Amino acid sequence: MKRREFLKKSSQALVPLMAMPYINFGRVPLFDGDYSIRAIDLVRESIVVDMLNQFAWNQFSTPPVLQQWLKQPETFREEDALAFKASGIDVFALGHAKQTRAASLDYFTQWNRFLAHNAQWLMRIDTVEDMMYANRSGKTGVMLTYQDSKHFDTLDDVNLFHSMGQRLSQLTYNYANRIGSGGFDNEDRGLTEFGHAIVKRMNEVGMAVDVSHPSDRVTLEAIEASSKPVIITHSNCRTLNPGHPRAKTDEMIKKLAAKGGIMGIAEIRFMVKDKEPVTIEDFLDHYDHIIKLVGPEFAGIGTDFDLETEDNPLYMEQRKKMYGEVDGERAKKYRMHTNDQFLVGIEGINHPKRTYDIVEGFIRRGYSDETIRMILGGNFIRASKIIWGV
Repeated sequence: MKRREFLKKSSQALVPLMAMPYINFGRVPLFDGDYSIRAIDLVRESIVVDMLNQFAWNQFSTPPVLQQWLKQPETFREEDALAFKASGIDVFALGHAKQTRAASLDYFTQWNRFLAHNAQWLMRIDTVEDMMYANRSGKTGVMLTYQDSKHFDTLDDVNLFHSMGQRLSQLTYNYANRIGSGGFDNEDRGLTEFGHAIVKRMNEVGMAVDVSHPSDRVTLEAIEASSKPVIITHSNCRTLNPGHPRAKTDEMIKKLAAKGGIMGIAEIRFMVKDKEPVTIEDFLDHYDHIIKLVGPEFAGIGTDFDLETEDNPLYMEQRKKMYGEVDGERAKKYRMHTNDQFLVGIEGINHPKRTYDIVEGFIRRGYSDETIRMILGGNFIRASKIIWGV
């Protein structure tokens, strides 16, 4: 479904639902399908946090839509705001990063201006209370987070970017920086001395440490070094996808949980499973694994997608370029092509309403309402109270 069609249908579908009482039986039509009242109620009553969401990743529009919004905040319209709210997600944690400190300063400045200009629909998330307010007020929360920490030239930069709204930073992306090694590096040198100091400073100022993309050693050493819970915003379980460098071992997950951390499951198909077919059930298996291993208190949502769909050929080309031409032998080993297309998302959850489908999946698996609410956002709120409280 194209963006305009989705906006029209989603806004029409949600109007009668907002007036409905909280009941937990039957099914109702929503978007292009139908969902159980239980699933709809769970999404509505929960504070839903997507710990890694690209917000508006697509680059095929001219100019790219996010670039246009950031440079011209007034081009963000009510119909755009409706799309984000209709998704069921209350808080979008961003999935972007720039290569330099200067570019990052400019980027965060643009985001702050964009959010301030569109304050009737959007709000920056600085505190746990902000997440709760976003849910109550009908606004969409945006958490300024980064998928790399190259912008920390000095320890004081952690303080600077925190003052600009950054609340979470991934230590390294796929390849090494001054902090440590990345998941696709051929040699894993672990967390550097500077990296240890960065983790300590992040703990001090109240910025969450994210170890989704770092190497195995950096993941383990950062969890050990941190005095506060560490977050894996978007990854998968290596037990279910053996050998994948972007998946986390049982040892890592156990150590993360012992520190009070939380792990989100990415929807990228080649991270979920090492061979086709890849289905929503394979995706849900990763939640089952975490819950059996350490309990439901340590699982969260971290899709690594925006609200775009994969039915646009130009979007597919961009995804193919992003994931299909990765440098390095270790990276090439772990990408996956399907037929003549490069499919990244998983059918059934590769669309704007996927939160509802994920909840339906949890219901099929027999998860209790309490467990589902924890996964949707309660666990992240619990960890954030500890991490952000200074």
